[in-house]
Amino acid sequence: MKIVIAPDKFKNSLTSLEFCNIVEKQLKKELPYANIVKLPLADGGDGTIDIVKHYLNGETIKTKVCNPLFSTIEASYIYAPKYETAFIEMAEASGLKLLKPEQLDCKITSTFGTGQLILDALNKGAKKIILGIGGSATNDCGIGMATALGYRFLDKKGKTVNPIGQNLSSIKSIDISQANPKIFTTDFKIACDVTNPLFGKKGAAYVYAAQKGANHQDILLLNKGLKDFSKLISQVFNIDPQTIPGSGAAGGMGIASKIFLNGTLESGNKLIKQLSNFDNQIINADWIITGEGKLDIQTLSGKTIQGVLDTSTKNNINVAVFCGAIDINEKALKNMGINYAAQIINEAKNLDDAMQNTNIHLKTMTKKFIGHIKQLK
Repeated sequence: MKIVIAPDKFKNSLTSLEFCNIVEKQLKKELPYANIVKLPLADGGDGTIDIVKHYLNGETIKTKVCNPLFSTIEASYIYAPKYETAFIEMAEASGLKLLKPEQLDCKITSTFGTGQLILDALNKGAKKIILGIGGSATNDCGIGMATALGYRFLDKKGKTVNPIGQNLSSIKSIDISQANPKIFTTDFKIACDVTNPLFGKKGAAYVYAAQKGANHQDILLLNKGLKDFSKLISQVFNIDPQTIPGSGAAGGMGIASKIFLNGTLESGNKLIKQLSNFDNQIINADWIITGEGKLDIQTLSGKTIQGVLDTSTKNNINVAVFCGAIDINEKALKNMGINYAAQIINEAKNLDDAMQNTNIHLKTMTKKFIGHIKQLK
């Protein structure tokens, strides 16, 4: 029997690697002759950096960069010299997590530090860069990042514009002549799981700016800036940002990654599956055990479990899900292609117990699953 363990993390309680090790130990104890394959996954959000490091066997690079408010901090990324590949999370340099609540103001924050991380990776020799664009504190349409890489954004007098969100409408021309040439010989993959347009009611400012410190007037200002800058993008790059799904991701970093880095926007889940060689590793598996903190309707929108199901269905492999909580009925689970489902909340006394003793309850759930598959024989 071949069993693949391929979960996402349980946020704030268990990493996907820890999940794999707990389940593997129990499986080996009770099914000693089973072929167990561990493939920890992530969806491009928090925790992805550890999974990438696991698969690339990369090293952690630390360097001084600017935070969203241009203060100097130390940020890190993963670089694997063997594969000439870097993984950068923009949140490490330009993230909400770097600012105190009272500092949040995405009119004046910048992605400049993310550009510095990219520049450092290019100088290390990276030929492929995977960029995760979740958790940003910015709404500058990536002009900060691009500035760090040599692009210049000029006002009507030909003066350089400070690369922050509130200045987008002031930009009248883009000078690409000094852009770092290494950009154009590097393969950029952008982990992006949202489809928001750049501007408008479903765009970057209206949907995300409030959580980054913007009030209603700020949102109107930022949305106008994105709309005005969009026209300039169309003129310079011959691309209409509104036609590109995900343009509004991370305050416009979606479209910025495409035009300034010539990057490809892809599901974070898909990128991690590619790194893990998932499709080949699961061949001839009898079961895939996957899971995440909560299985709900959002799971259908690019989450890890959906990514597993996309592949398992094609290969006619049984799927078991172990989750913290499941907010989908049994019929819906079956329609998704899930053959077995268990949730920690059913094992725990209460939510605190579920969060604090996830490892213990996961072990119990694994034992029950083993009993289930033994009955099927």
